[in-house]
Amino acid sequence: MGPGVYDKCQTAKFSATSSKFLPGGRRPKAPTEYGAQLIEKQKIRFSYGISERQLSNYVKKVSNIKGVGTAEKLYEKLESRLDNIVYRMGLGASRRATRQMVSHGHFVVNNHRVTIPSYEVKIGDIVKIREGSKTKKIFQNLADRLKDYNAPDWVSFDLNTMEGHILAKPKNIETFLNINTVLEFYSR
Repeated sequence: MGPGVYDKCQTAKFSATSSKFLPGGRRPKAPTEYGAQLIEKQKIRFSYGISERQLSNYVKKVSNIKGVGTAEKLYEKLESRLDNIVYRMGLGASRRATRQMVSHGHFVVNNHRVTIPSYEVKIGDIVKIREGSKTKKIFQNLADRLKDYNAPDWVSFDLNTMEGHILAKPKNIETFLNINTVLEFYSR
């Protein structure tokens, strides 16, 4: 599915070892239009860790909105999930890890404990690490992990107060995702 789907696939070592040929030295056939759309849909599902039903519900929601780019709205919906926001702030090693951290109740959004990874975070919301969770092992070396991390421009995290802010709407910077292809898949 390409190098961007899983975190371990985003290294130079992985891309150097991955082969473009099938066993026996054969080249793979070019996928059909349907096959290409299916692969793009699966990339989004696996990279965000969501089910088929969740993705189709997101597509239904954004296709009912008129006047705004549907692909951009779908990207905003996917990026504004709480588990993804926590991942973008650099608090977890992967989206799977942050999903588990959210479901275990380690985060507070606007002074309310949230255990739903798909909770939609809006501009101006404040995401904090829960007081009882600050001493947990997963948050021990947070300062060391965050010093080399560059968060996107639309989120910020303050180590002193242990809280993050949503500053703006997410912008599509992922070059390996083709959201328009996924929208075409669901329009069948």
